[in-house]
Amino acid sequence: MKRATLLLADDHAIVVEGLRRVLERDFDVIGAVEDGLALVEATQRLAPDVVVVDISMPLLNGIEAARQIRAANQSAKVVFLSMHPDVVYVSEALLAGGAAYVLKSSAGFEIVTAIRLALQGKTYITPTINRTTLDAQMKRDRGACEPAGTLSPRQRGVLQMVAEGRSTKDIAVALRISPRTVEFHRYRAMESLGLRSLAELIQYAIKHRIVS
Repeated sequence: MKRATLLLADDHAIVVEGLRRVLERDFDVIGAVEDGLALVEATQRLAPDVVVVDISMPLLNGIEAARQIRAANQSAKVVFLSMHPDVVYVSEALLAGGAAYVLKSSAGFEIVTAIRLALQGKTYITPTINRTTLDAQMKRDRGACEPAGTLSPRQRGVLQMVAEGRSTKDIAVALRISPRTVEFHRYRAMESLGLRSLAELIQYAIKHRIVS
């Protein structure tokens, strides 16, 4: 029987190594990446059955990466691994197309179950999350008009990298575009969000969980 293939995404090598030891008994781990941009590219190239992704990652956070994977019609199931027990994160992760949400603190004994259920087309949410509170949060989020939702995927990516303190040149290299194009996306994103300074942009990115 063919084993399911997994792609891991976390910017902490020790976490990736721990996941490998736990998961390789049941699944084929075909790759590991350290940032959201690499995750989107590797998902397209390797076509894994499941991606196990941390929410907080550089260049492109896990939730935005999941949105881009879904937008590209990739069939991989997305299993979120996070240190955040807040239902706001869980809601956003599920609405971005997540099939499971597992806390890092309990991943050792939950992650395999979460992946197996995801492969069956089911949803797994770590038991410590209050489902009634989560349902209420998801209802609010579905009806909310979030300004960042009006941005293009490229603008949201640039917004995150600027908030992380990366230079225009570094962003251009990471995205394989010109510095002028980076500046254009940054300007349009800030204009759309009504932001006038770098300080306001960083505050917005933290408030809306674009960066930690």
